[in-house]
Amino acid sequence: MKKITIICLFALITANGFSQTFNSKRLDSLFTLLEKNNKYMGSIAISENGKTIYTKSIGFDDAAASKKSDINTKYRIGSISKIFTASLIFKAVEENKINLNQTIEKYFPTIKNAKTITISNLLNHRSGIHDFTNDDSYFDWNTQYQSRDKMIERIASGEIAFEPDSKGEYSNSNYVLLTYILEHVYKNQYAEILNQKIIKPLKLKNTYFGGKINTNNKESYSYSYSGEWKKSTETDISIPQGAGGIVSTPVDLNYFIESLFAGKIISAEHLNLMKTIKDKFGMGMFEFPYLDKKVYGHTGGIDRFKSVSAYLPQEKLAVAFCSNGKDYDNNNVLLCALSSYFNNPFTMPNFNIVQVPAQTLNLYSGTYSSLQIPFKINISQKDNTLIAQADGQSSFPLESTSVNIFKFDTAGIVLEFNSEKNEMNLKQGGKEYLFKKE
Repeated sequence: MKKITIICLFALITANGFSQTFNSKRLDSLFTLLEKNNKYMGSIAISENGKTIYTKSIGFDDAAASKKSDINTKYRIGSISKIFTASLIFKAVEENKINLNQTIEKYFPTIKNAKTITISNLLNHRSGIHDFTNDDSYFDWNTQYQSRDKMIERIASGEIAFEPDSKGEYSNSNYVLLTYILEHVYKNQYAEILNQKIIKPLKLKNTYFGGKINTNNKESYSYSYSGEWKKSTETDISIPQGAGGIVSTPVDLNYFIESLFAGKIISAEHLNLMKTIKDKFGMGMFEFPYLDKKVYGHTGGIDRFKSVSAYLPQEKLAVAFCSNGKDYDNNNVLLCALSSYFNNPFTMPNFNIVQVPAQTLNLYSGTYSSLQIPFKINISQKDNTLIAQADGQSSFPLESTSVNIFKFDTAGIVLEFNSEKNEMNLKQGGKEYLFKKE
């Protein structure tokens, strides 16, 4: 989905070692602060050795009806669905339905390079197939039902991004096509394959392939905030398929990823393939650093739903959270959860806003570039608010916490200006980047 990222959000802070005492009060304080300032709605669950050690929910399933969320609230999990779909593909391999090195031309003869693109290339985003969610027209039709043939037509009509297996680049199209391959080889609908191969064996109570949102079934709407929580539009699930169409809860997501790493779904050999990172991508999985540890999992975003599923194999620690409305960076929620577990420092957010005079804001306006990262950032002013826009990305408003420090909580960005030196320091994900005004 189109979203503001600026830079990678998962450069996690360092850890000092394991703590036997989980700091639940820290997470309670964060969620109380977020709820009080209308910065977040959602649920979190943390599990160690298969046992849930923390849960918390804030906000509403249905804000208009004042239906409060709880730990059984179900959320659209977006691209976390890809871990499920990749697992199903490996199950199909283990059942000799397909093999990773076979090409896809017999399934999709109209797809460019289908004779050289393999199932393996689809799994780790090395196909070069155009991502349909990047189309300028995407939001003109994303709320409408799309047939299998229409989706293949849309995917096939896009320009090839690169030659197969020459590099990695994220594309939702890959996992929509993997969904259709599963349906072909099992001669069944994706929802039923998911149910038979994963949900029933693991006894996941609140996980399934989604449909029209039904709050009477403890499903939640998604929201944006502008003075009040406003309900978002709803992507038709016929579009994302196994790339982003699953509904679940943090508790179920933790149990699923624990089961995956415990060998209850696919073989250790195939799990290792999922974990093997090439050009930033595994096969249905990402890897995030945490000091000397490796954190595996995936993020998800669809409409205003944002989710994270993370697992630390050494500690057998699973963290999952799903939001249906946020103006605060999910990376910081994960950092707070991990710092609470490992007994590391964590700085609580400051939501106090300072009014800065227009003449001072004018001093910060201009185009900034950095020797550390390749894109430029334009800073402008509108209605006494600073607006930032990086090359090729959407603009976003900045809030001032002091006369020269501004933030965008949704992406965890902090900008600190020095007008005398014509400099701007960008902080995100525990890293800093110096920009100079041109």
